[in-house]
Amino acid sequence: MTVTLDETRWQQVTARDKAADGTFVYAVKTTGVYCRPSCPSRPAKRANVRFFAAPAEAEAAGFRACRRCHPDAAQDPATSLMEAMAAYVTAHAEEGLPLAHLADQAGMSPSHFQRAFKAALGVSPREYQAAQRLARFKQGLRDGTSVLEAGFDAGFGSTSRIYEAVDGGLGMTPSAYRAGGAGETITHAVRETTLGMLMMAATPRGVCFVQFGTSAEALLTQLSAEFPKAALAPAAPAAQGPLDAWMAALAAHLEQGGPRPDLPLDMRGTAFQISVWRFLMSVKPGDVVSYSELAAATGKPRAVRAAASACGANRIALLIPCHRALRADGSLGGYRWGLDRKRALLDAERRERTSA
Repeated sequence: MTVTLDETRWQQVTARDKAADGTFVYAVKTTGVYCRPSCPSRPAKRANVRFFAAPAEAEAAGFRACRRCHPDAAQDPATSLMEAMAAYVTAHAEEGLPLAHLADQAGMSPSHFQRAFKAALGVSPREYQAAQRLARFKQGLRDGTSVLEAGFDAGFGSTSRIYEAVDGGLGMTPSAYRAGGAGETITHAVRETTLGMLMMAATPRGVCFVQFGTSAEALLTQLSAEFPKAALAPAAPAAQGPLDAWMAALAAHLEQGGPRPDLPLDMRGTAFQISVWRFLMSVKPGDVVSYSELAAATGKPRAVRAAASACGANRIALLIPCHRALRADGSLGGYRWGLDRKRALLDAERRERTSA
């Protein structure tokens, strides 16, 4: 199946891909505004979006520049260069890309390039390439390609490298991910909370998805991406009751400091990931653990990065409280749903614990 340029651009917009900034702008018919691909504004419906190669084209069509992302402003040359290099890495993700080669392409020393790339993109060139390989591998599995073929197409040189590299990035084995929820029915519902729009989805075995998003449409897109072959259905009256009650309990936990709901969970991951998630569920509200403590708790003290990756692969926000995992120096580290939410959750738990 051929993917059109506009489809690729739409994927970059929904991902708020900073590397795409400067390559095109998108305009929203209903607002009359055009934006950078990485604009943090609320996502528009695809039917209302038009793409333009440059701001001048969007303005000629009658659209005005967004006041949040300033798509008509010139970018810093250093940032533009690093974003161009990120696009280069994406296009050549399956190849061997030594740091020296990338630095030479950018006309910089390796150490200078490493610092500049991380300052602009937030990750090292190696980490960025690994993420692009994983994304390509996941897309191959969604398209029905075999695990072996998808792995080689993404640049993994052997089956052992495939399983080593994707552990923590899929949330399940590659073969299970390729199944994509085939033969399953997943019901879902959304609710506005103090931390934003929240979607909960469940199989007959329990909750399989709890995520924050900018809109119901964006959350449904995320759910579909995680389970592309499952039948997704809004909660019908028969299922609405349980999901409504579960979401109300979760909202009370967020808004009133009530206990974390003890709901049935359908956890899907590797044995290591599930052991990490189960340990996190035992951490008391207001307490925190480091990624190294997480790894040690699972019996694999050297698997610190894998423990952090398991937190990143968690699909079930709050019920599996990965926001309680911090870096060894006490800094927040990462959080799949944004550091502001992680900070707010920890602050609320600490206030509740102090007042108890």
